[in-house]
Amino acid sequence: MSSSLSRRSYPAMALLASALALAGCASTHGLAPEGRATDADTLQTARSFGDYKLSDAAFPKQDWWNALGDPQLDALIREALQGNPSLAAADARLRQAQAQANMANDARKPETSLSAQYTGVQLPETLVPPPIGGDLQASTVLMLNFKWTPDLWGGQRAKYEAAVGQARAAEVDAQAARLTLSANIARAYVSLSQAYASLDVANNEQKRSSHLSQLSAQRVKAGLDNQLQLRQSESAIASAKQQAQAAQQQIEALRNALAALMGKGPDRGLDIAPPRLLAAPAPGVPDVLPSELLGHRADVVAARWRVEAASRGIDASKAAFKPSVNLSALVGLASSGLSDLFSNDALLGFGGPALSLPIFNGSRLRSNLEKSDADYDLAVANYNQTLVTALHEVTDALQAARSLDAQVASATQARDAAQAALKLADTRYRAGLGTQLDVLSAQRPLLQLEQQVAALRAQRLAATVDLDRALGGGLTLASPSAQNLSDNNVSKAPTP
Repeated sequence: MSSSLSRRSYPAMALLASALALAGCASTHGLAPEGRATDADTLQTARSFGDYKLSDAAFPKQDWWNALGDPQLDALIREALQGNPSLAAADARLRQAQAQANMANDARKPETSLSAQYTGVQLPETLVPPPIGGDLQASTVLMLNFKWTPDLWGGQRAKYEAAVGQARAAEVDAQAARLTLSANIARAYVSLSQAYASLDVANNEQKRSSHLSQLSAQRVKAGLDNQLQLRQSESAIASAKQQAQAAQQQIEALRNALAALMGKGPDRGLDIAPPRLLAAPAPGVPDVLPSELLGHRADVVAARWRVEAASRGIDASKAAFKPSVNLSALVGLASSGLSDLFSNDALLGFGGPALSLPIFNGSRLRSNLEKSDADYDLAVANYNQTLVTALHEVTDALQAARSLDAQVASATQARDAAQAALKLADTRYRAGLGTQLDVLSAQRPLLQLEQQVAALRAQRLAATVDLDRALGGGLTLASPSAQNLSDNNVSKAPTP
């Protein structure tokens, strides 16, 4: 009997062997990703950062904008971070990614379902004679269905890990959206401060020109000057008035912009008071390696998670080249009547393993793996570019801060000298020792220098915002192992 059983099993074994041989046609040979993630520590920064203050405490705090020293700015950012539409969109994308990860995890688990069904059929006597014809034949079925595909090669787990990587990248993106919003508000607030400073400069210029015009009118009445000097002073008043009007228009536009950034209507901007005198802290960078420095940046960490997700996608695509086993079972009760449904004779059962082999779909599998390789290369390229861009932004902000500190000092010194020159020219004019042209000549550079000082101070404050943002804005981020990226940790499973 055993020999008979063996003979009957030969065809099945032969069929299985043939299938395995054909499955070998679906090969990953020649397919591999080309991207290589850059080690951040190979991007040299020592000479570029060498002239700046290095400190373990130079990373910004999460409320980094407090360093600018304006409580109103603190309140505006706190208000904007609550219920802003742009943040709601980022949070929705995060929930989408988390749901995808949960779905990928659920696909790894056994699937069980319970169903109950009652059916009835009555055949006409004209078609089937009695006793079957004309009699209602009823059946009641209770079924428990079980399905499971064991993850023999880790493909399902790889899909789940890829989805988790994308979800973590979306989580970092949501945090990055909050940093971007707070930085944009801070920058707009700095511009509002500059607009108010420009308004003050224009108003001061208008006062100086008005005083000069009054003096000119007195001298014309006394016969010491002619109408030309009076008209020149009136022209200076009109010019200063126009500059004040332009500054006021900029103030209104920036208030409206701040209201929009906060997700509010334009009336909210009308309640924003003039900014206080903002402070610009001395620039500095943490005394750490570039890998740790950039590990605080949301865009870098998100790019790292996407590389990790893409590498898991390659593992999943490779696992599809291998045979899979599906386990299924159906257990239930079936009876023509409810009274017999729970008897031993009503037991219904079906099930067993099923082997699936990729035989004639090798081209599709190779194309899918080729796409996964390309996705990985794209993620690596984006990561490498993000590293370079991040260090570029840090360096730019540092260099801008240092240069602007020097420019503000020089412009302030020049403005003070111009104020002294104007005061001397005005004194000489009042004493009859100088002309109105001397006063106008001294007044013109003072106006330009005051405007320049206001603009440079605003640029210096903007550089502070840029540096805090470039250093990560105080975010605490969980990221995949940098070693995994540097080693291009794509599974090197044997080629099937």
